[in-house]
Amino acid sequence: MTKSLKALLLVLTLAALSSALSAAEVTFVRIWPAWREAASFERISEYFGGKENTGRQSVVRTQADQRGGFYFLVRTDNPGSAIAGARFELKVIKPDSPEARTYTFAATVPAGGHVFNLGLTGADWPGKDTQPVAWQLRLLAADGRELGSGQSFLWSK
Repeated sequence: MTKSLKALLLVLTLAALSSALSAAEVTFVRIWPAWREAASFERISEYFGGKENTGRQSVVRTQADQRGGFYFLVRTDNPGSAIAGARFELKVIKPDSPEARTYTFAATVPAGGHVFNLGLTGADWPGKDTQPVAWQLRLLAADGRELGSGQSFLWSK
């Protein structure tokens, strides 16, 4: 094998490895924490079919039968292939306690852009007038590896 062929193979191998590593990361384009009323999830198709229609968004709640609650709308960008078996880990500090409470949400992250609504609903959130003091959101692979993260300003303090 010639030196130039070896060099070419090395460059191609490094490029492929670099591409595979960067494709594994998921970017949180934006995270919008806000209260949502249950009625904001209703669509006309639900009246005909009886089933909640979430459109192209993934909606995951701590109390599946309760729609009203405090939601973290997360817009993701996954330049790689779909990621099955992932989970969001949300840590929240509420005004009534200095201790962070952890919530997990199972997720399959499709390739490309996607929107997730992660809801703290029912007894898991005190009400529409309550705002979190601080929060941290991480996306973890099935093996526990961190794929992406975001946090509020106060979380770092």
